[in-house]
Amino acid sequence: MNNSHTKKIVILAFLIAMEIILTRVFKIETPTLRMSFGFIAVAIMGMLYGPLYAGFAAAIADFTGATMVFGSAYPGLTVTAFLIGVVYGLFLHKHPIKFWRICVAVTIVIIGLNLILDTFWLSILHNRGILALLPERIFRTIVMLPIQIICIRFIASRRFDFIYKKYQ
Repeated sequence: MNNSHTKKIVILAFLIAMEIILTRVFKIETPTLRMSFGFIAVAIMGMLYGPLYAGFAAAIADFTGATMVFGSAYPGLTVTAFLIGVVYGLFLHKHPIKFWRICVAVTIVIIGLNLILDTFWLSILHNRGILALLPERIFRTIVMLPIQIICIRFIASRRFDFIYKKYQ
C-alpha cells in the first residue's frame, strides 16, 4: 500500500467518525424520524473520492453507528446509506460543483432515498404502515431539503482542492 492510499484511508476514517458523531450525537430524533447533519461528511466523501468510496464509507458509518447505539444495524438502512454516498459521488466528484448538481443530488437523496426508500425500510422495521409514517417523513423532507442544499453549497464553496489534489 503506498502513501496516497494510506492518506485516503485515514481521511475516509476521519469522515466516517465525523458522520457517526453528526448523525448519532447531534440529532433530533423520534422512533421513525431523525434530523442530523451526518450528510455533510457523506457529501464530502462523495466530493473527494467518488461514488464507490463514498458509498462504502457511508455504509460502514451507518453500520458502525447503528451497532454502537442499537447493538445491531438494519441492512435496508445500510443499503440506503451506501446509495446516498453513491449519489453524492456521482454528482459531486470530478465535476464542477454547480448549484444545479447539488440540487439534483440532494433531491434524489432526500426524496428518492430518505423519503421513499427509508420509509419503506422503517415500515418493515417498526411493523407500521407506510401511510402512518409519511406525515412526519414528509415534514422532515420539507425541512431538510433546503438545509442540505445550503450546507453542501457552502461546503463546496470552501474548496477542498488542497485535499483533493494532495491526497488523490
